[in-house]
Amino acid sequence: MAEIKILVEGYAHRRKKGSPASPSSVLIFDGNIKVLVDPGSNAKALLEALRKERIKPADIDIVFLTHYHLDHLLNIRLFPTNDIYDGDTISRGDKIIDYSGGKLPKTNIRVIKTPGHAFEHCSLLVQTAKGKVAIAGDVFWWWSDQKQKTDRKSLLKLKDPFMKNKTALLRSRRKLLDMADHIIPGHGKTFRVEK
Repeated sequence: MAEIKILVEGYAHRRKKGSPASPSSVLIFDGNIKVLVDPGSNAKALLEALRKERIKPADIDIVFLTHYHLDHLLNIRLFPTNDIYDGDTISRGDKIIDYSGGKLPKTNIRVIKTPGHAFEHCSLLVQTAKGKVAIAGDVFWWWSDQKQKTDRKSLLKLKDPFMKNKTALLRSRRKLLDMADHIIPGHGKTFRVEK
């Protein structure tokens, strides 16, 4: 079974000029494969968290991006020789390689298409000792000054000022709520799914 470690808890501070934001950066250990999900934009916080785990950027096997918003991907510059994955492609240097099968290659980690916040958005579903954990990117996220309500009704009504497609986002939210026992949101605290 895989293990999950949240390296940086995602935040999004609302400001009149420039809103500091970086997502939940999550490390998955699946056998001998190390997957880093959404390296974010706060390089100092990410490097410090990796150092505490005694992991160097070159030790990461897969860097996975849930979507292409800058706050989620700026820190890929810290991983110049690593493969970068999204929902169906691998970037290796100047090569783009397709992969499919619904899992990250060489892992048991499921890739779930979850469009709405962004057209290309994908989440990961990981089987752990605590149950199924969805690393949901921005399917769910909160401003730091918002109360994080996690009952199903509130989660389905949660406003997203950056969404690209409301119908797709609602479908993606329902899908993850039905599949997962716990959800790690893009910005906010991990929560247990009420069944």
